[in-house]
Amino acid sequence: MKLVIAYIQPHKLQDVKKALYDAKVYKMSVTNALGCGEQRGYEESYRGIKFEVNLLKKVKIEIAVNEDFVDRTVEAIVQGARTGQIGDGKIFVLELPECIRIRTGEKGSKAIG
Repeated sequence: MKLVIAYIQPHKLQDVKKALYDAKVYKMSVTNALGCGEQRGYEESYRGIKFEVNLLKKVKIEIAVNEDFVDRTVEAIVQGARTGQIGDGKIFVLELPECIRIRTGEKGSKAIG
């Protein structure tokens, strides 16, 4: 079992969801996030005072998958999120030692679905 975590541009969320659905990956958690990387933010002016905005809006997608879904999940996220510009995002694939479905008590790969 793996946990796939992706940080993407907010305006690419619908494209990523469509690519995931096409890859038959339907379960995910999505949250708003702030972050910075290569983009390094930008400078704004408010009432004559300049300030640096270095935490940019991102969307965090978390998907728990069984081993046979890892590659198709990552490929779908890349396909949906890639613009070729700095700030497209990052994907992390982590080991997932345990998963428990609360409703039934199932554990492991059966709980992921």
